[in-house]
Amino acid sequence: MPARDNRYSVHVKGRARVYRVGLAVDGADALAAAAVEPPDLVVLDLMMPGIDGLEVCRRLRRQRPDLPVVMLTALGEEADRVVGLEVGADDYITKPFSPRELVLRIGSVLRRTGRAHVGPGTWTVLRDGGLTADTGRRIARLDGKPLALTLREFDLLVFLLRYPARAWSRPELLDRVWGWQYGDQSTVTVHVRRLREKIETDPSAPRRIVTVWGVGYRYEPTGSDRV
Repeated sequence: MPARDNRYSVHVKGRARVYRVGLAVDGADALAAAAVEPPDLVVLDLMMPGIDGLEVCRRLRRQRPDLPVVMLTALGEEADRVVGLEVGADDYITKPFSPRELVLRIGSVLRRTGRAHVGPGTWTVLRDGGLTADTGRRIARLDGKPLALTLREFDLLVFLLRYPARAWSRPELLDRVWGWQYGDQSTVTVHVRRLREKIETDPSAPRRIVTVWGVGYRYEPTGSDRV
């Protein structure tokens, strides 16, 4: 958040990563700073004074659904992580953590935002019936209407569209979509549920993202024009 102009540098695998960092003293300060100068990514602590991190995330999401949010949670507090994911956090880091881990997570999330240059051959529009996902512009539409997807929801949708009719376990999705070899599998469950709410006619009886009992999930194409 650009409340204060700052510079933070850390060496990761021999290369310096430098980010312009703004600090907010509380939730109200964070929201005000984001309104003045929209950030590329937000790191939120759940335990912020005044307006807590969850409410800040909710308000930011209403304004910018695609804004990347990394949530800081206490070690072992699974309920906090799940609630953070429910309100739209794209990633989370448990305390205590090292500056190097934080910078690596931030770099990973930023690479997925699509703000970086998209090279030749990497821009694809995936289609299934009235559902489309434009990977270059990072825009998803359903029956012509834009979908308000978070960073991870969009990545999950694109991955499933790329591999229709194949069953994926939660650990596989965690690895292939999030890039985590280890992690809380409820992350996948929460994001699947949120994605179903946005692309399914009846999320309680999904026809696109179906549950494969004992395995995980499978995307079932509904249209003949899938690319």
